[in-house]
Amino acid sequence: MNKAELVEEIASRTRLPASDVGTVVESFMDVVTRSVVRGEKVVLSGFGTFHRQARARRTARNIWADRAIRVPARNVPSFRPGKPFKDAVARRRRSTAR
Repeated sequence: MNKAELVEEIASRTRLPASDVGTVVESFMDVVTRSVVRGEKVVLSGFGTFHRQARARRTARNIWADRAIRVPARNVPSFRPGKPFKDAVARRRRSTAR
């Protein structure tokens, strides 16, 4: 599902205009992005947590040139799903595996 499909699905469930839902989805993404950039956690109970995670500097290998390269330290966005979300996915996987 892409963003446009998400907007259409929410619009059909809520009976709100897709343009309004699109504005809300864009605003949600902007607020989450700005908060994580500032180092804040965004916790959505029952869904999950968006946060910033620090990656240490490391040495990697360029396999084509067979040389070691330095990868600088950096921050990356991360998402940790909540228990209800994980449980729902696990139940779905077990039921389709049969």
